[in-house]
Amino acid sequence: MASDEADQAGKSGKDESRESELNERLRRLDERLGSIKAGEEAETAKARKQEGDPSAIGKAMRLSSEFVGGIIAGGLLGWVVDRFVGTSPWGLIIFLMLGFGAGIRNLLRASNMLGKTPGKQE
Repeated sequence: MASDEADQAGKSGKDESRESELNERLRRLDERLGSIKAGEEAETAKARKQEGDPSAIGKAMRLSSEFVGGIIAGGLLGWVVDRFVGTSPWGLIIFLMLGFGAGIRNLLRASNMLGKTPGKQE
């Protein structure tokens, strides 16, 4: 019976030393993983900063298509008017200018600048 108690005491001492060793290894592993993760986050943030904002590209495409669409619509409408009425270049010129104005108005409307006053915030 005395030998059983001595064996249990020896085993519990070994278990405690193994547990403390495992805890130490786990702590070192957490430190290494933390430093690696921080480096990866820094690289990801740097890559995102270099790529730019994808929503800004989409907004630029929308604004340019609004402007070009107004000019093309005005030009086509002027050409049709010239074709049927017979006012050769004047219909095209007038409707191209109207299309340009409509394109500018569409730009202002799409970028939410139309109807806002400088001091007023919504």
